[in-house]
Amino acid sequence: MKILIINGPNLNMLGEREEAIYGKQTLDTINAEIKAFAQKNGIETVFFQSNIEGEICEAVQQVKTVYKADGIVLNAGAYTHYSHAIGDALACVNVPKVEVHISNVHAREDFRHLSVLADNCNGVICGFGADSYKLACLAIKGISER
Repeated sequence: MKILIINGPNLNMLGEREEAIYGKQTLDTINAEIKAFAQKNGIETVFFQSNIEGEICEAVQQVKTVYKADGIVLNAGAYTHYSHAIGDALACVNVPKVEVHISNVHAREDFRHLSVLADNCNGVICGFGADSYKLACLAIKGISER
């Protein structure tokens, strides 16, 4: 089992931005934590980050061909709320997909309450910090084992 972890805009700035919301961990630290957790649970991970919408669409579309992955964990950042292009890309691929967020988007500004991606995902996990990614990996593994 292999999962593609995709992070969108500004997540490369974790550890430097809004620590009260996102914590002090860098994306590299979070990725290392996810990788170790996943390995203990029989999951291989591959990571992708971009601030560019089209690159995220391409990564989603290439889940099977380039990344040879069985599922996608996606934190699209602000694109979650308005990128119909990423939503359409998610609809194009037939693998389990989980939308994740480090913060609880429902406890934040109103515009963050809407996801245009969720309809094309198996589920959404938010508010558990880096553990949101780990929970999503377990969810994808569970979906795949059914």
